[in-house]
Amino acid sequence: MNDGAPQGWGAQSTDGVRLQKVLANAGVASRRVAEDLIVAGRVRVNGEVVTELGSRIDPENDLVDVDGTAVQLDQSKRYVMLNKPTGVVSSMKDDRGRPDLRRFTQDWDERLYNVGRLDAETSGLLVLTNDGELAHVLAHPSFGVTKVYIAKVDGRVTPQTVQKLVRGVDLEDGPIAADKARLLSASTGSATGREESLVELTLHSGRNRIVRRMMAAVGHPVVELVRRQFGPLHLGTLPAGRARELTKVERGALLTLARSATSSTPAEDAPDTRDGDPSAE
Repeated sequence: MNDGAPQGWGAQSTDGVRLQKVLANAGVASRRVAEDLIVAGRVRVNGEVVTELGSRIDPENDLVDVDGTAVQLDQSKRYVMLNKPTGVVSSMKDDRGRPDLRRFTQDWDERLYNVGRLDAETSGLLVLTNDGELAHVLAHPSFGVTKVYIAKVDGRVTPQTVQKLVRGVDLEDGPIAADKARLLSASTGSATGREESLVELTLHSGRNRIVRRMMAAVGHPVVELVRRQFGPLHLGTLPAGRARELTKVERGALLTLARSATSSTPAEDAPDTRDGDPSAE
């Protein structure tokens, strides 16, 4: 990402594309409204407020935001939300012949990859994209992107157990604590006749099958697990097995998160996000 002002942009430059045209092409607003946004000081280029209507930028390298929300200028990038069903592995090509993610990417010409993984028996929100830089931020634990899970577990979970999840539990690969945890409900399962609980966990860890291992460690094995949220993205009412492109608002939120994370957190080497990272919850 470009961290400083590009060479040659500004009111007097004849290089690049006029900022109001760039905003209009990105679908932010009409060119006339985009001019009003610029004059009002609501547009920044590479972190600097630009108020001159003659300003030109390089859409391929410069970063633009409006009211603090990132604008997607590279229209070749695709961002897709999938509600992965159970029984599907988080891979674009499974070497064991199991159902994989390729069936969900056929509507897009671009070659999309999953960001991170959910294990085969876990359903919920996966991001598919061809934006490697964004995938780096979303997948790597050093950036602290949170994920929210709903787990149906065996037994009646107590408030004391919820607090233990937040304080931390010891696992074979080291201690781990939920960022947040809360009990949603506890009841007797209609099919099993056994007590079951619904627990919501918020984590930023990328460790393998971490939710299942945490719940097992406190004596409540997972029966069903779904990821409902990934960073600013919410699964909402998207049916299992369906995929859709992110809305303009969702793309803006995701790109804003990525830019903020990379500007404030030193990144370590990222996992290979082309086929998911090594973790699966």
